[in-house]
Amino acid sequence: MDNSALDALICPVCGLEFMDVLPGENTLACIDGHSFDIARQGYVNLLTGHGTKFTHDTAAMVAARDAFLEAGHYAPLADALAGTVRPVLAATGAAGGGAAPRPMVLDAGTGTGWYLHQLLDRLGGGVDAVALDISKFALRRAARRNPGAANLAWDLWQPLPVEAGRADVVLVVFAPRNAAEFARVLRPGGLLVVVTPRPGHLAEIAQHAGLLGIQPDKEASLAASLASHFVLESALPVSIPLHLSPADVANVALMGPAGHHIEVQELERAAAALPERTDVTAEFMLSAFRPR
Repeated sequence: MDNSALDALICPVCGLEFMDVLPGENTLACIDGHSFDIARQGYVNLLTGHGTKFTHDTAAMVAARDAFLEAGHYAPLADALAGTVRPVLAATGAAGGGAAPRPMVLDAGTGTGWYLHQLLDRLGGGVDAVALDISKFALRRAARRNPGAANLAWDLWQPLPVEAGRADVVLVVFAPRNAAEFARVLRPGGLLVVVTPRPGHLAEIAQHAGLLGIQPDKEASLAASLASHFVLESALPVSIPLHLSPADVANVALMGPAGHHIEVQELERAAAALPERTDVTAEFMLSAFRPR
């Protein structure tokens, strides 16, 4: 991980800043002496105490997500994300200079880091990134995919280990939304970008894949849940036509929240009964919020 990304972090024990990590070091230490091991895969577990009650994604769920996303099915969503955040980060970069911090993206619920990688690739560099997730299985892949980012094991429902007003963009793709903490870490004029599924998302295979239903008023509920800290600035629907193989259908079912409950053998039998290609539509809403 790059030391410039570490500059945005604070110690979860004392709230003080971390020191730079020198070549060959395998610990992340704050100026008060609290230290955390850097895993050989490159991520850092900052969780202390009794840990979290949040259920992390399993190794099978993470592998399914990586296989599905690496196939490029959701590339148009990554394009839309880049188009939404580019003006915000460009404005920060133009206003910087000297000792000013570089633009920074906080990926809250990074998973395997695929969306963050796609975003950073489309932005062309010059952006720091902090990536948080509760699953060590996901973070192993995220750290390999985005080695320059600060990849951290963290519970999003806890106070975030990030300085106040430090992030230019908080990115939340199918992850929990801690409105108060997102508002705290965003700079004035920063942007919270949330991706959620829309009604009709993958409806053609919902029954075969055992996918969870999507509430009809999901968009209104999202805005209401954030209203005490954020104002909705824009909402961009993204529809992606897909032509999925049986293996793709199995992966998309296992990689999401339903993966915690699906019986894998039953899923494989259901997918095997599908035709060689199944036409479906992925439906997303990309919502951008400004802090109040």
